[in-house]
Amino acid sequence: MGSHRVLLVRSDTGSFHELFAILGFLDYEVRVIEPQSFIGDTPPDCLCVFLILDGQQDTLLAWLDRELSHLPVVGIQEKSIHRPAPEDVRLGRRLPWPTTLPVFRAGLDHIERLRTEKGDTRPSELFRSLTGSSEAIQQTRQLIRQVADSDATVLILGESGTGKEVIARNLHHGSQRKGKAFVPVNCGAIPAELLESELFGHEKGAFTGALTARQGRFEMAEGGSLFLDEIGDMPLAMQVKLLRVLQERTFERVGSNKTLTCDVRIIAATHRNLEEQIVQNRFREDLFYRLNVFPIEVPALRHRVQDIPLLVDDLLARFKAENRGEIRLSQGALTALQRHHWPGNVRELANLMERLVILYPHQTIDLKELPEKFQHYIGEDESIACFPPDDEKLALLALNEESDAQDSYPQRLPEQGLNLREHLNQMECELIRQALEDCNGVVAHAATRLRMRRTTLTEKLRKYGLRGDESQV
Repeated sequence: MGSHRVLLVRSDTGSFHELFAILGFLDYEVRVIEPQSFIGDTPPDCLCVFLILDGQQDTLLAWLDRELSHLPVVGIQEKSIHRPAPEDVRLGRRLPWPTTLPVFRAGLDHIERLRTEKGDTRPSELFRSLTGSSEAIQQTRQLIRQVADSDATVLILGESGTGKEVIARNLHHGSQRKGKAFVPVNCGAIPAELLESELFGHEKGAFTGALTARQGRFEMAEGGSLFLDEIGDMPLAMQVKLLRVLQERTFERVGSNKTLTCDVRIIAATHRNLEEQIVQNRFREDLFYRLNVFPIEVPALRHRVQDIPLLVDDLLARFKAENRGEIRLSQGALTALQRHHWPGNVRELANLMERLVILYPHQTIDLKELPEKFQHYIGEDESIACFPPDDEKLALLALNEESDAQDSYPQRLPEQGLNLREHLNQMECELIRQALEDCNGVVAHAATRLRMRRTTLTEKLRKYGLRGDESQV
């Protein structure tokens, strides 16, 4: 996230200082402009503009529309301000303040879609499955940014349904080849006897049924990117021919002796363990090393469960935008989704959301509306945190609706500044102490109140030298 810059309009309200601190804590580079001047060396590549809705929004929105119309605008309105937020198309999203971490995270993650609506030509499907704030998906996005603009061959590894083609499309879009074709081919779905013709094309009469000459995928992708999905299922005989093309950048159509050259970037993907395939003599070692120039491993959904609320929000927003229906999920339903193993990963989640939209249009989905395989989660008393462990400190800032601790941190940043991490540690310790007092020292109950695992709270008790009763449940 640190590579993104955010423009923040200064305000005298407490929300400005809180927002400034939290964005900095999340490693955004924050630039501030004064509402009196509306000028300055505004960075043109800001991720978005955070606008404090406190009475000056009409003038500010007019200026932003004139000067920074290509950037999405996120309005922050304090809940204490009772007048309605302006209904203005330039406001891509409105967030109440104070807010909760899942809502704030969803707002940050939604910004990339706002950039698309503001004129970014990136197709919307590029964002599917890359939504999230977990460390795993952030690392994946960072790898994409690092290699996209090069011509290096990329090997995408991951389970079925994790979004390998989405990553391939992002790589193509981020490269200098994005104006040319992106051509996908599923090597496991095409019969072995037809795969050579599919990749390299054929001449008329080359085999029975070849009534006309036909271009192959390499020719179609000339100047662009060729995505070889499920490369691990390619027959060995075809692997030899592919290796030659990768080495020499030349090939012949089936039934022709004319050599053609190609300028194509290769992006390959597989759900198989290719090193095991090599040991079993099912995959050529030399081809593996030719493909494995820059590997990207896509995390399974069960390893990034904290992203599920954001993914659900993203999927439901897409269904609504496509007029396919609208639903909401209760916290109990979201918690059950976070407990599921997800063997089908993001594809399985997307299919479930589509099914629920069809079955329960315009309804709130609770645990009982989920399929039978989710029903065994009813009655479990240890709740899943809806945010990453590394962000628990920030989450404590956002628990304003569930606790009265919001008055314990300053509404304005002191002139001399403060040590944010030390301040958050102190606040965390105080909130844990309050939770234990409210629950008569019972650790399990305090953990539920703080929305964290009991084992996590036990570790924090040791960290801060606090005591609780762990014998009761």
